[in-house]
Amino acid sequence: MDCRKTLLIPFLALAVTLGGLADAGQIKIGFLVKQPEEPWFQLEWKFADQAATEFGFEVMKIGATDGEKVLTAIDNLAASGAQGFVICTPDVLLGPAIMAKSRANNLKVIAVDDRFVGPDGKDMESVHYLGISARKIGNEVGKTLMEQVKARGWNVAEVGFMVMTFDELPTIQDRTEGAIEAAVATGFPADQVYKAPIQQRMEIPTALDAANTLLTRHPTVKKWIVAGGNDSCVLGAIRALEGRGVKVEDAIGVGINGTDCIPELEKANPTSFYGSFLLSAREHGYLTAKMMYEWIKDGKEPPLDTRTVGTLITRDTFRQILKDEGIAD
Repeated sequence: MDCRKTLLIPFLALAVTLGGLADAGQIKIGFLVKQPEEPWFQLEWKFADQAATEFGFEVMKIGATDGEKVLTAIDNLAASGAQGFVICTPDVLLGPAIMAKSRANNLKVIAVDDRFVGPDGKDMESVHYLGISARKIGNEVGKTLMEQVKARGWNVAEVGFMVMTFDELPTIQDRTEGAIEAAVATGFPADQVYKAPIQQRMEIPTALDAANTLLTRHPTVKKWIVAGGNDSCVLGAIRALEGRGVKVEDAIGVGINGTDCIPELEKANPTSFYGSFLLSAREHGYLTAKMMYEWIKDGKEPPLDTRTVGTLITRDTFRQILKDEGIAD
């Protein structure tokens, strides 16, 4: 055998071993979301990837739409060499099971968007969490709606406040209750607030059904303001109002999230959807991934509770604000 080949073989074997060690040494984190098809979660993943590129770690993106998939994903993350994960859980009541499974696999956890709830029905405050100031953003929705009522010179006595509720999620309940709280504080009659409970997922079809049920019960209301837990809830209500023949100028809807409503704001002709409070998908994706990376790499434990705020976007402002947020070119 050629002596040069004899010397080369151990060298190549060493190179392969070192390469494997380098890969094995790379920090891996999971990022699990409950609705991977939704623009909000796709943006969270996009910004988590930006953090990974900047700091040199790997993000394993997983759609975990139910409890079984969440628990299976945690086992798979551990088997793949991950050291922690960020999660928006499909059910906040899974919190204890998620934490038990994570401890068994020695994985660090940061909950994002929706906070875990314990068996006592209270928030699991010992679990690291990054979310929005839900009630404050709800307050801003209520204030914005009332500002528009005043600006348009509406007679409040003729106005109904349709609130698309989903009380199964405490974060959503805080948003809708915050909107009611602010509207009533500025003089809106509490007995003209009508709740439309959404029975399943917070999507346009289910919101439309809930809104139609409510509208059937209140046929004499001439003008409507609409709030809800997210953009889709409000858009479903707007579609229901349109179906009932309510004029564009006789309804005002304000959403929360600021991502699912972009096609609505881009329409050539305005609809009754006035605007939305844009949550920072950049912070929810980039910051949680960065915090998890630093927690694993440097032992820098993140705060137990981190909150973000929203920015109002309308037809007039959304393009520039999305550009500033890195969501659009």
